Amino acid sequence: MDCKHLREMSFSLMLLAISLVSICAANVQTTQADHPPATITVAQTVHPVLIRNDACSLIRITISVTAKTEFRLKGLSFDLRGTDDLDDLQTLAVYSTGNRDEFSSTKVLGEPIRPARTIDFPCDQLLAAGKNVFWLACRLKETADLDHGVTVDCTAAETSVGKLPVAPPTASVRHRIGVAVRKHNDEGVHTYRIPALTTTKKGALLSVYDMRRRKARDLQEDIDIGLSRSLDGGKSWEPVRVVMDMGEYGGLPQDQNGCSDPGIVVDQQTGEIFCFAVWMHGKPGHHQWKADGSEPGYEIGKTAQLLLVRSRDEGLTWSKPENLTRALKQEAWWLLAPSPQQGINLPDGTLVMPMQGRDETGETFATIMISQDHGQSWKVGQAACRVGNECQAAQLGDGSIMLNVRNGPVKYRAVHVTKDLGQTWQPHPTNGKTLIEPTCNGSLLRFDFVAGGEKKHLLLFSNPHSQKARTHQTIQVSFDDGQTWPTAQHLLLDAGRGAGYSSMTRVDDQHVGIIYEGSQAHLTFEKVALTELLKQQPGSP
Repeated sequence: MDCKHLREMSFSLMLLAISLVSICAANVQTTQADHPPATITVAQTVHPVLIRNDACSLIRITISVTAKTEFRLKGLSFDLRGTDDLDDLQTLAVYSTGNRDEFSSTKVLGEPIRPARTIDFPCDQLLAAGKNVFWLACRLKETADLDHGVTVDCTAAETSVGKLPVAPPTASVRHRIGVAVRKHNDEGVHTYRIPALTTTKKGALLSVYDMRRRKARDLQEDIDIGLSRSLDGGKSWEPVRVVMDMGEYGGLPQDQNGCSDPGIVVDQQTGEIFCFAVWMHGKPGHHQWKADGSEPGYEIGKTAQLLLVRSRDEGLTWSKPENLTRALKQEAWWLLAPSPQQGINLPDGTLVMPMQGRDETGETFATIMISQDHGQSWKVGQAACRVGNECQAAQLGDGSIMLNVRNGPVKYRAVHVTKDLGQTWQPHPTNGKTLIEPTCNGSLLRFDFVAGGEKKHLLLFSNPHSQKARTHQTIQVSFDDGQTWPTAQHLLLDAGRGAGYSSMTRVDDQHVGIIYEGSQAHLTFEKVALTELLKQQPGSP
């Protein structure tokens, strides 16, 4: 082979090599385009943002890194134009939770910034291989409006290798503004539980609850009955008042003198307020609803005691506890206790308090207790149903009283009606088959209003809307005295998990107040407008 042929062959091989390199480079570019170094997803959960919480989570951003080369997050951008009023917000901040989905305010990225319609958070954070989770959270002003909400979307994520495309969420979440009435370790108390909410004659809101001082467990424990009071429709709450504390009665320590499960009723004619609770004495390691935690008879230390305290000054001061056990409990019963809810007033002045207990066999029951002399004396009705216990009463349009009852393992609410103040009961058509529950206390409230010049009323029901866990705290609405509960009127307040108990009251002519054990605080208060509850309902005001 001569030199000319050798030169031609070498040139051809060089062209072939260049072509192969170009093909490989094109393949690399195609692979990088089809498989970016990272992907970003955003997620939002329905829950309130609360006054008194330092960091209220709004949206979760997850950056999943697939590239082997190191790169960094340089910034995140957000759009808050759906927020009702930016002036409700004090600051916004971004937090990192590593590869964990649960929100934590331990690690903040950069400095908190003031709110704006659109915001850019600069940062310099190494992105590890795999999942990297970030959160946008806000802190509310104490003056934030309880009729407002906060809405946010993540619009961009800037990295050291360029911008990551952000797919919009399927639907933006409006985070309602509420109040963290009680939180873990407020006043040095470990756990706040079992709220009951009512409205006084002059319009103050009162919430009573368990102050579980050492741990979260039920009686027997060191538990007192606390009270929070609001004079501005739930926007702010006065310091806690302890309204029932049996101290070291009988020479036993406070953890053997606990009071729990408060129920409350206001006489709207006289203004007097009655708060009931159950007291256990000298039963360490026992539970009043189990075995011999409470026993037949009347003896203190053997059977749990029914106590009452009173206030005649809008909840400012309270009487010493009165023991009603011998007057109201049948000797053969194992227990008589208030249902931890609000009682009601009938038009003729009769006071109705929901009650619960254990009968002569030790089985649970639910009923009502009435007073027709403004609380001077009380009379306990017959059992509405067995197995159920915690309950709430409401008067229906025909004057009868509905009792809505926690229903044990059935996972549907028991519903019974009386036309003779609890002497006899009939099951409601929805009994045990309509309103679902995860076995938890619930709240029932009648709300009267005027629409189109006509007097109307509706029933509201709140509980964790689930049969699996105490999640999805929801208010439902019925326009036909509980026969139906249209899905269109379901209002989801908090999808997260909490202890689940709730209690509702009328705040004013246009608002309902609810306090519940939610995912963002031990006791959360929200105010809900009547117009929101009546959405899509013809003839609403």
